[in-house]
Amino acid sequence: MKGTTVMQLKAADAAQALHVDEKTVLRWIKNDKLPAEQIRGDYHINRVDLLEWATERGIKVDPTIFELDNSDDTRPLPLLSQALEAGGIHCNVTGSDVQSVLQQVVDLLNLPEELDPDFVLQVLLAREAMGTTAVGDGIAIPHVRNPLLLRLPVPKVSLCFLAQPVDFGALDGKPVQTLFTITSPTVRTHLHLLSKLAYALRDDRLRQVLKTPCQSELILSTLRQIENDIGKASP
Repeated sequence: MKGTTVMQLKAADAAQALHVDEKTVLRWIKNDKLPAEQIRGDYHINRVDLLEWATERGIKVDPTIFELDNSDDTRPLPLLSQALEAGGIHCNVTGSDVQSVLQQVVDLLNLPEELDPDFVLQVLLAREAMGTTAVGDGIAIPHVRNPLLLRLPVPKVSLCFLAQPVDFGALDGKPVQTLFTITSPTVRTHLHLLSKLAYALRDDRLRQVLKTPCQSELILSTLRQIENDIGKASP
């Protein structure tokens, strides 16, 4: 499948994105749980997995690695704040473990009628089984590894604040209380939103407002301010 192919990077490309040498990437694969698949002797790394792994460890990733070559998708890319408005901010989401929390998240996604919620749940759980989507500081980004599995019509980011913290097996040991879930129609849009979210989560302004759950307008205005600052910094 084309979507699966474009999601993969070779170790040398991952090294370039992380500003390290290839030997360091291979060491991270072997010793530091950087997710990778070995195909005909070469390691291949999913772009989404790479970004999550780096985000959890505070390692910056070169954003150009998420610009897909020869993409047939020419639709305008949404702002993160626009996708969050579409997906909504949800308060006091219940659940006592990863599965029950993700069940509630799926119920809040407002999926098209033709898409089976149980299938979406199983896809999210399958991704979680490969390694936690927690990125530290009580935040997780549950998602599907390949958005083409769902083919959703509109890109959305839903933000759920949990009624009680849940252990997602985060590297920093902190239980998760804040979940961002990305659903998108294409690989290109998915990577765009995930990279923008990872960037925004490095900004202390967003981290601070997330510590006071469910202030929807404050969260959105903070995101717009961060996006505006990014625009001013762009050449």
